[in-house]
Amino acid sequence: MNQQFDFIIVGAGSAGCAMAYRLSEDPTNRVLVLEFGGTDAGPFIQMPAALSYPMNMSRYDWGYESDPEPHLGGRRLATPRGKVIGGSSSINGMVYVRGHACDFDAWEEMGASGWGHRNVLPYYQRLETSHGGEAGWRGTDGPLHVTRGTKWNPLFDAFKAAGEQAGYGVTADYNGQRQEGFADMEMTVHKGQRWSAANAYLKPALKRPNVELIKGALVRRVLFEGKRAVGIEYEIGGEILNASASREVVLAASSINSPKILMQSGIGPAAHLAEHGIDVVADRAGVGQNLQDHLELYIQQACVQPITLYKHWNLISKGLIGLQWLLQGKGLGASNHFEACAFIRSKAGIKYPDIQYHFLPFAVRYDGKAAAEGHGFQAHVGPMRSKSRGRVQLTSSDPHAKPSILFNYMAHEDDWAEFRTAIRLTREIFGQEAFAPYRGKEIQPGSQVQSDDELDGFIREHVESAYHPCGTCRMGALDDANAVVDPECRVIGVDGLRVADSSVFPQITNGNLNAPSIMVGEKASDHILGKDPLPASNQEPWIHPDWENSQR
Repeated sequence: MNQQFDFIIVGAGSAGCAMAYRLSEDPTNRVLVLEFGGTDAGPFIQMPAALSYPMNMSRYDWGYESDPEPHLGGRRLATPRGKVIGGSSSINGMVYVRGHACDFDAWEEMGASGWGHRNVLPYYQRLETSHGGEAGWRGTDGPLHVTRGTKWNPLFDAFKAAGEQAGYGVTADYNGQRQEGFADMEMTVHKGQRWSAANAYLKPALKRPNVELIKGALVRRVLFEGKRAVGIEYEIGGEILNASASREVVLAASSINSPKILMQSGIGPAAHLAEHGIDVVADRAGVGQNLQDHLELYIQQACVQPITLYKHWNLISKGLIGLQWLLQGKGLGASNHFEACAFIRSKAGIKYPDIQYHFLPFAVRYDGKAAAEGHGFQAHVGPMRSKSRGRVQLTSSDPHAKPSILFNYMAHEDDWAEFRTAIRLTREIFGQEAFAPYRGKEIQPGSQVQSDDELDGFIREHVESAYHPCGTCRMGALDDANAVVDPECRVIGVDGLRVADSSVFPQITNGNLNAPSIMVGEKASDHILGKDPLPASNQEPWIHPDWENSQR
């Protein structure tokens, strides 16, 4: 059985859905999307407040974890990746952060020419419909709806007020001109529903006769004629099938699975491929290297007023919230509850923020286990630009085998200093007058944990992934031996094959990765179609005027 298409997209995730939508706008383009996961129907995915469920369900998640991390006492950290229509945009926390303008200028300096802030801003504007964002900076008619919460809890305002009292600025739109400061956090929620890439892009695309989606398809390898990619070998229910692409194959399978598929197909470090008996099509040393992520800690404080989400941490309350959401699409079920945030600089001399906060009016873990018996609130905090780098490798030539993932978290000594600073800055914010009516004891780390050694012990034991893996098929110049794709997302050393997802990021962006992943899908679509890029923007971002001498 051989199906003929113009384009084959591997992965119906954030970037893949965007490309399916854009590549199929021309009715003469036949587009196939291959996705291993299944349907995204049902309240666990579509109800924003249920976000802790899908990322812990094997039905929706690939179930990856890191190798024992040598600098974290040998802990294995969960590495969830969406195995469902919408990919990780269907199981994530729905937080929407473009990244700082300087992130993309850094990409350009690292060899990703044409990916500076002035080049990517027009694609962010194209992809979004912003509800309440800054005019001139935000999109008004794109597929992805971006909204703000109702700020139903007074703790959200307390967090912003505490930031001001501590001497930080407030920004009306951290996705606009000014990222730095305390702000209302934005979410990919529309009319009370998770607005995943599947809802925004894929479902409208599937209404076109020239788009086909095959679910339950495990991609085994890219098929080549010589050095040209001509199709995909995939498996459904034990049956191996081929689909051919007359124009291009595009991998958008995540920063874990895109390099894995490349290596299974013979593109990667030659010696590593030889270990697994895989014939080399292109020797690319960078495939699977340059793995980056964000780590975070939950700094938790008891709340002396019974106003937090803890009061709803029972079956009756959860049932009533779910019922209101089902009937009206409103209420506490319609929020991810990360409705306030901040981006700050850890010290003077750093040009743009390197610490991010998600604020939550509850003391709880991502896995849904209440960390504290009682009312509390927490800030998820972590440095944004760790110098540590990891890698993804094959464990076998068998496509069913899970890859070996080693983030090498906290390998660089600066990471420890940055995390200690983040903890101390958070304590200072929670110690402000705005929190006085609410503040009880510090739950975690606990007020007795003060010295560098004590803080390091807490970090080693409690730090968690923010689930932002990227960088494993790094974009760079053609003559860069460690680059995997060129600035048009073409895999270097072969023809007819591209990678377009978070794996092409040269360096991790400042914030959550869903928005920049979708942007990559949007911009890559124009490259694939041979269109001129959107005209560059001349908007100038806000940079703290005294950043060289002032931390806030």
